[in-house]
Amino acid sequence: METAEGVVKKFCYMNRKAPYGTIYALESLEVVLIAAAFDQDISLVFADDGVYQLTKDQDTDGIGMKNFSKTYSALGDYDINKIYVEKESLEERGLSVDDLQALTYEDEDDDWAEKNSLFVVGREELTALIDEQDVVLSF
Repeated sequence: METAEGVVKKFCYMNRKAPYGTIYALESLEVVLIAAAFDQDISLVFADDGVYQLTKDQDTDGIGMKNFSKTYSALGDYDINKIYVEKESLEERGLSVDDLQALTYEDEDDDWAEKNSLFVVGREELTALIDEQDVVLSF
């Protein structure tokens, strides 16, 4: 989002909750999609139980909730291509990058080449990334 001074602000959306059982994950996703409409510089972070939001093949039939996990694959269409997953959170839950959805975007500056938008980073790197943000919202 451009301020009166013409400076683009960096927004980070932290996702720390499991995808179902509370409204946090769905609300975060909706807020991020709305923010993207205003051309903000957006980074998404998934840590703690939030890493479960990006797992493949989610089945919500048994809990009677709508499965919204496929919406994450549309983030690239909204120019959201900086999606970070904390490595330690994955490891602590017995997960790896292979358990996560493949999230990509088409790079218009590179003849629409499809590129990865999901990055697994360590805690220290994630801390540095968060420190660079102007606004951090936690869900």
